[in-house]
Amino acid sequence: MPHELDDIDVKIITELLKDGRKSFRQISKEIAISTPTVKARYQRLVNLGLIKSISPILDMSKIAKQTSVKITNNGVPRDSKFSIESGQGINVNCSYCQGVIHGTPKVLKFAEHERFFCCTSCKSLYKEKYGGRINSILKNNLEK
Repeated sequence: MPHELDDIDVKIITELLKDGRKSFRQISKEIAISTPTVKARYQRLVNLGLIKSISPILDMSKIAKQTSVKITNNGVPRDSKFSIESGQGINVNCSYCQGVIHGTPKVLKFAEHERFFCCTSCKSLYKEKYGGRINSILKNNLEK
């Protein structure tokens, strides 16, 4: 397991589970770390694939009975019992071949993105395949 959660990761996840609408600034004040650290840690958890989305929890009693739109939770159980603790590992798959990464991953960073690879060959092949897209992201990031 190449990445282990630490106390800061756990605190950020816990705050987002309490209220996914919290800003990075609000979370940083509540857990006493800097806003850029919260943002960087959050982005890393997204890039690792641990955080898939921040989704609303709907109060179905507020929906009028006349509605005909079906709203589902995309198969994500909301009442699941689980715990997140410091030191837990995150299984990471290679961004190119999708194989499980054993040991330390090779990392490609560009803009606010990180991609993880099992070997230098996969990292090179990924850069070759998606080079145009990576350059476009970097160009757009510089223009901001």
